[in-house]
Amino acid sequence: MKKKILITGGAGFIGSHVVRLFVTKYPDYNIVNLDALTYAGNLANLSDIEDKPNYSFVKGNIVDGDFIHNLFTEHKFDAVIHLAAESHVDRSISNPIEFVMTNVIGTVNLLNAAKQLWKTSNNQPHPDSHRDSNLFYHVSTDEVYGSLGNEGLFTEKTAYDPHSPYSASKASSDHFVRAYNDTYGLPAIISNCSNNYGSNHFPEKLIPLAIHNILHSKPVPVYGKGENIRDWLFVEDHARAIDTIFHKGKPGDTYNIGGHNEWKNIDLIMLLCKIMDKKLQREDGTSVKLITFVKDRAGHDLRYAIDSSKLQNELGWTPSLQFEEGLEKTVDWYLANQEWLKQVTSGDYLHYYEKQYISR
Repeated sequence: MKKKILITGGAGFIGSHVVRLFVTKYPDYNIVNLDALTYAGNLANLSDIEDKPNYSFVKGNIVDGDFIHNLFTEHKFDAVIHLAAESHVDRSISNPIEFVMTNVIGTVNLLNAAKQLWKTSNNQPHPDSHRDSNLFYHVSTDEVYGSLGNEGLFTEKTAYDPHSPYSASKASSDHFVRAYNDTYGLPAIISNCSNNYGSNHFPEKLIPLAIHNILHSKPVPVYGKGENIRDWLFVEDHARAIDTIFHKGKPGDTYNIGGHNEWKNIDLIMLLCKIMDKKLQREDGTSVKLITFVKDRAGHDLRYAIDSSKLQNELGWTPSLQFEEGLEKTVDWYLANQEWLKQVTSGDYLHYYEKQYISR
C-alpha cells in the first residue's frame, strides 16, 4: 500500500463521504476508519465499501490517550484526516464538557501520537516528515470566526471570535494544531468549512430534521424568525475539497471551503417544503403549515459566509452543485432510504434533540 491513512469520525456524516471517496479513488491507499459510534456514527453509512480490501474499521474513542498511542504504534500511519468531533451547537450548550473532551483533548491526543510517531522535536521535522510522507489534516468549521453582519465574507485571515461552546472547542483545537506545527514542526493543514448538507446526515440538524418531520407531518421548528443566514455546501463537494487539500495543500496553511450558497433559514425551509410537497404528491402549501417558530438559540450567530477563493485559485477546487439542485438530490436520497431514517431515529436521541429545540 502506498499510504496508510487514519480517518477519524469516518462513520459520521461528512466522514463517511470522505472515507468512501478515498477508499474507491485510491485503491493503493490503506484507509483505517476510527469512530466511537456514538449516536451520529453509523457503519450502515459505509455498507457499500465495507468489504473493500484497502478499508478497515476500528471502534475507539479519541479521548482515550493510551488507546490512541497504541493504535498509532501498531499501524504506523503515514497521515491523519481528523474529522471526529462533537458538532451540534445545541448539544454544546447543554453539555459543554463533552465538547471540550472530544474536540480539544481528543485532538491533542491525536497530535501527540502523530508527533511521537513522526519524531518531530524543537521545531525541526524528522527527515521523513515532509509533504509527501506525513500530514495531519484537521477538518474544522467556519463557526470559529464568529458572526458576520449583512456584508463581508470569512477569509483565512479573519480573526477567531467563537460564540458557542461548540465553536470555542473547535477554535481551541485549531489553535493546538497550529501550535504543534509551529513548535514541533508537525506537518499540518487546517480547513474551515461552511454548513454541509446531503445524504447520511443524522436528523438533528436543520435540513434532515425538516425532511424527517415533513415526511411524518410533524412540526418543523425554526429558530426566532428564521432570519439567520448560512452558506450551504453539498457534502460530496466537501469530500472532494478535502481530497484536493490533502494532496495539494501546503503544510502550515489554512483553506476555507464554501459553497457560495447563502440562504436565510426561513427561505431554505420554504423551498424544502415546496420540494417535499412535490415529491410526496401533496397539495402545494401543505408542508408550509408545519413550520413552527421557536425561541431563538442562545448566542445564535446571524450570518456565516465563506470566501473560498484561495482554495479555488491555488488548488483548483470548485463546488459542483447549486443549492436547489443539491437540495432536491438530498430529498430524493432520504425518501429512498426511509429505513435508514427510521433506524437512526428509533432511539432517544432525536426525541431529546426535539425537546431541547422546542424548549429554547
